[in-house]
Amino acid sequence: MFALSSPRPMSASLRVLAALLGYPDARMRGHLPEMRALLAGEEAITPSRRVELDALMYALEHADPLEVEADYVELFDRGRSTSLHLFEHVHGDSRDRGPAMIDLCGTYEAAGLYLSPSELPDYLPVVLEFASTQPPREARAFLSEIAHILNGLFGALIKRESAYASVLGALIELSGAAAQAVEPAAEEPLDESWAEPPVFDGCSAKGQARPGQAQPIHVVRSTRVDSGNPQPGAAP
Repeated sequence: MFALSSPRPMSASLRVLAALLGYPDARMRGHLPEMRALLAGEEAITPSRRVELDALMYALEHADPLEVEADYVELFDRGRSTSLHLFEHVHGDSRDRGPAMIDLCGTYEAAGLYLSPSELPDYLPVVLEFASTQPPREARAFLSEIAHILNGLFGALIKRESAYASVLGALIELSGAAAQAVEPAAEEPLDESWAEPPVFDGCSAKGQARPGQAQPIHVVRSTRVDSGNPQPGAAP
């Protein structure tokens, strides 16, 4: 039997990919030349995938900053299929999400890493920052455990024709798997699925009458029988 080849060092590449998935503010974009050099120097990512990543970084550098930031929010914050919070893809809004968060925090803390109060452990850039602290073999094994989620996210970004798909493709290949676009399930935007019913729009809950329509009033008589005489002022 032949032993599996050891993966190349990938710490710098994982940190760059984590940064590329972060919010593209001026500070992040200012580091793009350094990030490009780190990817080329480590050579953990295939040349063809690096060409795609170069195209993404070029776009981030030269496009209108406000458009870049608005496109990022629209892409990653407006739908479940492209959410960068991994447990959104696994647990959704179920009760299992909380324990999974706690377990992942425990994994980080066992490695001596602690999150700030504003950070969620399943946020993909945070996950990649953790993976970047591990030896190459352990980092690849860690990525392989989430490769099915990454493929789903890869497929959703391909469907959106987003250059960010190159980041997910690179991550999947670093895990030792082949990037395979998975067709995302149909969904309603997060803003709509989390929206509260409009208050004072003729009612405060869905299914009731709208303005201009009769609002039914139901009178329910009490069935309670009080012993003794009724109290003064009580309704008969």
